[in-house]
Amino acid sequence: MSLENPAALEFLQTRRSRPAKTLVEPAPTREQLLPLLTAAARTPDHGKLEPWRFIVLEKGAMPRLATLTEECGTSLGKSAEDIAKARSQFDMGHLAVAVIEVQQPSEKIPAIEQTYSAGAVCLALLNSALAAGWGANWLSGWQTHDRNFCRRAFGLKDNERVAGLIHIATEGTAPPERPRPDVAALTEWASQ
Repeated sequence: MSLENPAALEFLQTRRSRPAKTLVEPAPTREQLLPLLTAAARTPDHGKLEPWRFIVLEKGAMPRLATLTEECGTSLGKSAEDIAKARSQFDMGHLAVAVIEVQQPSEKIPAIEQTYSAGAVCLALLNSALAAGWGANWLSGWQTHDRNFCRRAFGLKDNERVAGLIHIATEGTAPPERPRPDVAALTEWASQ
């Protein structure tokens, strides 16, 4: 039995995120989103700790998050430009999934491995959305690293932080291709 999947490999070699500002309605329904979350949850998870969870941000949540971004940015002394850029993902957002890293106590699994797993969930969700025909983009921003914003926006506990906000909706315009890394220059081969 062959495990080869040329179509999947071709997809991964040519995948391209869609800028969040180009995403338009419709966004996935709850029924359409669940298979994408299921695929993302199949991410490698050393120790089976499940060091992540999902918060689905539907259209109705976006105005609250935009306003909260502005409030927090003002209290932090952010420039008007920084605040406008940070809140724009909510002002223009249709649906996003906040992937929340949840650090689990473990004597065997270092915290950094749990962080890597949460990041892998973000990429798996992004790729699942793209493979399902949606436009998708992985964003963060200063507000996702601000404890006050995260507590007020998502009710995060001390052992939690935002790994990423995966925006998912319909692709409005196809993005141009961009330069890619020179894999040969980045690769070292060790034969001994």
